[in-house]
Amino acid sequence: MPRQIQHETPQRSCLGCREPRDKGDLLRFVLSPQGEVVPDLDGKLPGRGAYTCLSPACLAAACRQRQFGRAFKREVIAAPAEEMVALVRRLMRDRVLGCLGLANRAGKIVSGGSLVSDAIRGANKPGLVLVATDVSEAIGERIETLADVHRIPRLRVMTKDDFGAILGKAPRSAVAVRPGGFVKQLATMIERYRNFLGEVQVL
Repeated sequence: MPRQIQHETPQRSCLGCREPRDKGDLLRFVLSPQGEVVPDLDGKLPGRGAYTCLSPACLAAACRQRQFGRAFKREVIAAPAEEMVALVRRLMRDRVLGCLGLANRAGKIVSGGSLVSDAIRGANKPGLVLVATDVSEAIGERIETLADVHRIPRLRVMTKDDFGAILGKAPRSAVAVRPGGFVKQLATMIERYRNFLGEVQVL
C-alpha cells in the first residue's frame, strides 16, 4: 500500500521566545545589501529569513539579545529594540491604510456610519465592516450589532481621522468593504496588525 504523503505547514522558531510556530504566523526579517535587518511583512523579499512572533516582546527580546546576528551568522545592523518595534507597528499600520486607499480607488468602499448601516441592511451587503477605535460607544455598538445580525465580519481598527484622511473625506466612524479580493487581504493585514498590538480578535 503506497505511503501517504503529508503536507505539513512549514514552521520556524521565534528568535525571541524560541517557540516553533507556523511560518505564516510569524514576522519575517531579511538583510538588506548593506546588512541591515529589514522587516519583510509580505514574506516575499529574497534571501535568508529570520523570524519572531507577532509580539513586540518577542521582537524586542530578539533585538536585545542580538539574535539576528546569530540567525544570519554574520554581523548585522539592527535598530534598537524600541525603534524596531515602532518600525514594524508603523509599517503594518501603513499597509492597512494603503490597502484601504486602493480599495477606495477601486470603488469598493462605503464610508460613514449612516451609509455603512444602509449597506449592511441592503441587498448587496459588504464583505467586511471596519469601525473606528475612537467612535462613540453608542454608534460603535449599533454598527457592530447590525453587522452581527447580518453575519458580516467586523473589526475595530484605526481612528476616525485615519479613515477620513485615507479616503480624502472628513473623519469617518466606519467603513464597509464590498465583497471581493480586498476583503480577505484587509482582514489578514488587520488581524496581524491587531495581534501585534496585543488586541483581542473579534472576527
